[in-house]
Amino acid sequence: MPARGKFITFEGLDGSGKSTQVEKLARSLRAHGISVTVTREPGGTAAGEKIRDVLLHSATAGVTPLTEMALMFASRAQHIHEVILPALAEGRIVLCDRFTDSTEAYQGAGRKLGTKPVLEMHEILCGNLQPDLTILLDHEVAFSVERARRRNRKHKGGHSERDENRFEQENRAFFGRVRHTYLAIAARDPQRVHVINARGTPAVTHAVILELVRRKLKI
Repeated sequence: MPARGKFITFEGLDGSGKSTQVEKLARSLRAHGISVTVTREPGGTAAGEKIRDVLLHSATAGVTPLTEMALMFASRAQHIHEVILPALAEGRIVLCDRFTDSTEAYQGAGRKLGTKPVLEMHEILCGNLQPDLTILLDHEVAFSVERARRRNRKHKGGHSERDENRFEQENRAFFGRVRHTYLAIAARDPQRVHVINARGTPAVTHAVILELVRRKLKI
């Protein structure tokens, strides 16, 4: 039986460069002959991608904060069962764009539901699965939000991507709470969560992440 794989999650505000860094790390690891599964939340499964459409589409209205959190966890529970645990059992490295830290930051802080219900839901629905390493890409709120909005406008104009603008419609105070809570999570769990300054070029940020992954996971 193969040794259990490693579970690495990427966190940060929309527009902080997570998707780019996930792909860069996947390419580097594969170049070293390492089996990698790349996935994302909400989503990652057929059911999860349908939930993603509801949660992120700008036309979705009237969803309460508790409903939003419940949908995030519904997607996550399926994702763990269908994708994450099987890949780890096969000895693969799983790179996931967002996990429960996102729910604590966006629903717990952004929507003001608090940390406690998020962590309780995680224990019940996710078996308290914890990443081996979490990479938190940190950037100024104004820069990240404007970059995310610009990206979404481009996608909308090109009709190549789905509308995922719903969260970008929130105000600066919302994203300020999200970033503050991300940094609080990192302070609470420094062994797992590593804050990476995402203000440099993508190549510079990738080099820092690659060195961290090599050191932490001894690969």
